[in-house]
Amino acid sequence: MVKPEKENLENPFGVLEFLHWNHSWNNYKYPGGRGLEKTISLMQKAGVGWVRLDFLWSDIEAQEGSFDFIKYDNLVKLLKAKGIHILGILHYSTNWASSCGEWNCPPRDNQKFVNYAGKVIQRYRGQVKHWEVWNEPDSVIYWKQQDSLKSYCVLLKEVYLAAKKIDQDCRILNGGIANGLASINHLYDNGAKDYFDILNLHFFESPLHGKNGLKAVINYPKLAYKIMARNGDAGKKIWITETGCPGVKSSLKTNNWWMGQNSNERQQAEWVKEVYGGLLKDQHVEKIFWAFFRDTREHWDNGVDYFGLVRWDYSVKPSFKAYRKCFFEWESGKRQ
Repeated sequence: MVKPEKENLENPFGVLEFLHWNHSWNNYKYPGGRGLEKTISLMQKAGVGWVRLDFLWSDIEAQEGSFDFIKYDNLVKLLKAKGIHILGILHYSTNWASSCGEWNCPPRDNQKFVNYAGKVIQRYRGQVKHWEVWNEPDSVIYWKQQDSLKSYCVLLKEVYLAAKKIDQDCRILNGGIANGLASINHLYDNGAKDYFDILNLHFFESPLHGKNGLKAVINYPKLAYKIMARNGDAGKKIWITETGCPGVKSSLKTNNWWMGQNSNERQQAEWVKEVYGGLLKDQHVEKIFWAFFRDTREHWDNGVDYFGLVRWDYSVKPSFKAYRKCFFEWESGKRQ
């Protein structure tokens, strides 16, 4: 059995799961909240200690000045009951505040975003201590107006300063970096050093790339740490809040993911063991989040829909068992 919440802070095993998805654009993954308790119970069984969870601005403040926390109150309550900690993501733009009228553009007025972020942090003070500001701001998919992170770093600073006034003990993560070492350099070049507490990275490789792929996964945070140390930031930890690969049944036909041929369920399970086994040896890597916990359905229309450790129908994949085994091996080693 996974340890109670207060004893579970050191657990490095995280997942990204779209527990908030109840919208037409995601095929109503959890319609009316149905399936949430089943998913979260499976998380606990797997040994998950942390969930990376969106607190969507468009859900919470669909109309300016009108805040609705009902969905997120329920999610926080359900996760807390199972002893699972939350890394909350503060993003994307809500239509009325977007600089281009779309979700993936920065806000036209940063203070509108800071106000929303502050309301969320205040609401869950004492329950959620870790907050990520935006997702992949160095990707044109999620931050449409790219400028080498200059405007993002301004927003990050403003949210950081406001967050610390509300909860001085909270921990702020930069939005997960998607485009490698150059983006980490951009964070420092744009003066963000003092405005995040943990460096947040995303990194994907295909298990079909063999030893070279695994070597790339293990080496990436080491190279990132060199940049941190060079910028006087050697005291911070690294969280990898997205890593993963498809696990597609051999009998299924789906388009390949962005790294080429889809891996099957057996290869995915082996990759879970190799990735966690390799990264947990790095003293600077504190948490590793598998993307995703449960498969999606016809959202990406390629292998990404099969990133889950659990299938759409809630049956567990071999990768679920591999993840669980890795957790218990870590826990056993911790006791020795």
